[in-house]
Amino acid sequence: MYQNKNVLILGLAKSGFAAAKLLHELGAKVTVNDQKPFEENEAAQSLEKMGIRVICGSHPLELLDESFDLMVKNPGIPYYNPLVAKAMEKGIPIITEVELAYQISEAPFIGITGSNGKTTTTTLIYEMLKEGGKQPLIAGNIGTVACEVAKEASSENWIVTELSSFQLMGIMDFQPKISVLLNLFNAHLDYHGTKEAYAQAKGNLFKNQTNDDFAVVNADDETVMKLVQSSDAAKVFFSTTQRLQNGAWMENGMIYFNGEEIIETKDIALPGKHNLENILAAVSAAKLTGVDNEAIVRVLKTFTGVKHRLQFVAEVNGRKFYNDSKATNILATQKALSAFEQDSVILLAGGLDRGNEFDELIPYFKNVKAIVLFGQTAQKLERAAKQAGIEMIEHVDNVEKAVPIAYELSQPGDIVLLSPACASWDQYKTFEQRGDIFIGAVHKLK
Repeated sequence: MYQNKNVLILGLAKSGFAAAKLLHELGAKVTVNDQKPFEENEAAQSLEKMGIRVICGSHPLELLDESFDLMVKNPGIPYYNPLVAKAMEKGIPIITEVELAYQISEAPFIGITGSNGKTTTTTLIYEMLKEGGKQPLIAGNIGTVACEVAKEASSENWIVTELSSFQLMGIMDFQPKISVLLNLFNAHLDYHGTKEAYAQAKGNLFKNQTNDDFAVVNADDETVMKLVQSSDAAKVFFSTTQRLQNGAWMENGMIYFNGEEIIETKDIALPGKHNLENILAAVSAAKLTGVDNEAIVRVLKTFTGVKHRLQFVAEVNGRKFYNDSKATNILATQKALSAFEQDSVILLAGGLDRGNEFDELIPYFKNVKAIVLFGQTAQKLERAAKQAGIEMIEHVDNVEKAVPIAYELSQPGDIVLLSPACASWDQYKTFEQRGDIFIGAVHKLK
């Protein structure tokens, strides 16, 4: 398929590296272009040793004077990047690495997206399929790069893939056997420009599905329901508020799928009301692959969550510490605060300023007795905290310094919660790094 094709890989990171290597193996003439200087760029050096052409340090427009058949773009590089914009002008097809994975895969895909809950739902589906003997492989934003997984997969496997709006903008033929859209609200507007453009990117998940495929969607989310209308896939719904003819719902403390009792909610190990939507979506996807109820129940009774997503870290002198560093937007922090409705919370928050205010958090601050702030958004969060009547407000330089201060403000029985409501990039490379620093600081308290 790619033999002797001229392909430009724009941006390295894990996905660019994997795509370059794969295309080289498939006989393509690969050029890699990455912003990071060659001397500091281990990935570029490694690719050059394989005989792949690399151009580092900038994105020179004259690169496109060569005739490329395809551009594989790092999902994080926006379409208004001059090199990407010029490629679009020239009619060069632009894909992300997940499209490549689909093209070479023998295994069917389950694609999971949404503004929140993707990682938890993806992991739950993977665990349920594994417990049910379906030989799943996990890929995408969680786990290994999709095209590396696809290369090793056979038709006996399922590839369970967490997908971002950035990745979904770069698909052409990608057709998941089962798509899952959890929810939609304003996110990544700095990248997409409008909520409509963001929703459209998410909706790409359905665009190639046929009536042999399934779309698992949130019946309680208006935007999701509008988006799925145009899909040809067989629709399977989930809801925490209504009984459904078709799909998964919750009623009187019981979870049902197509009218069949699955598990009582009191027996579910995963904390937080917000996780019920993720559980219903995962149950739907697992049932559609043929996983039996016993396997689903075993997972739900033992699965306690994903690292950095409302992760219980430790109890120190009666205070429970939770790491929710993956809460990179307001909705995620709202959900985290809702999980601790009956408790006194010391909240650690702040990070990259995307231009938004935090008024939407005010109703959720009712059980927050103190807030410790850091990062670019500290002043904005302080305004919201004051409006909510929070009196104990502290500013610190970073997450590490926030932990001992939070401990001093707390009493036995309190919850200390890192749930930043912001991306990490003003101070940390990733939300994982931010969460790991929090965990380290909590263990130092002991």
